[in-house]
Amino acid sequence: MKTAALTVVGLLGALCLCLRTEANTAWDSLRQSAANWTGNLPCGGWDCDCEFRQPKGCCCVARPLFELEEATFMRMVGLWEGLTDLNKQIDEVTGGRNIAFAAFLSSTPGCFGPFTRNVSISYQNITLNQGYGYNAALGAFTAPRAGLYSFSYTVYSNVGPANERLYHKVQLMKDGLVIASSWEDNREDSEDSATQTVLLQLKQGNQVYVELVSGRFLCADTQGYNSFSGFLVYPFADVPV
Repeated sequence: MKTAALTVVGLLGALCLCLRTEANTAWDSLRQSAANWTGNLPCGGWDCDCEFRQPKGCCCVARPLFELEEATFMRMVGLWEGLTDLNKQIDEVTGGRNIAFAAFLSSTPGCFGPFTRNVSISYQNITLNQGYGYNAALGAFTAPRAGLYSFSYTVYSNVGPANERLYHKVQLMKDGLVIASSWEDNREDSEDSATQTVLLQLKQGNQVYVELVSGRFLCADTQGYNSFSGFLVYPFADVPV
């Protein structure tokens, strides 16, 4: 039995070698026939010229690989451009958000005013000035960038004895235009205060300040109650006209 099995295995091995030799011979014949063919080889979408007519070692997938590489590169360029646009949008939303200020009127035992014209109130005691938009010398905030801003001011006055006239009016201004105002004119109250908060759309360079109206006065603010503050809520590129 063992002898018969070995004989069969040997025959099968010889048959495989024979078939492989015949297959190689057939492939070589096919290759030679293709090489001798005149005109275009009928290979459909296959690059038979490269396979059959070029010297051995020719990379027949060079063109598909090049096309794949080019397509991949273009997709990477598209992704890079998309990421760049996204970064710009993120910067537009989050960049330059550190804009805020807070300032108080210096201690005034006497009165600030009256004046013969409207006067910008210079809040000299600065406790916060991120972005350096507030100028104490002018008493004005200049927007470093376009955006939606929040502004608050508090007006306080104490004229002392009863029956003295409490007489003041302050205005929140934007480039010379009145945005909000607070006033008092009576002899019933000797001390009073008011606070206003507004949201403003500003372009870069717009100025916002608080002014005291001519003929009015603020008195006896020894605690820094008169204040002016603001901050950037969020930036944007363009302000609607």
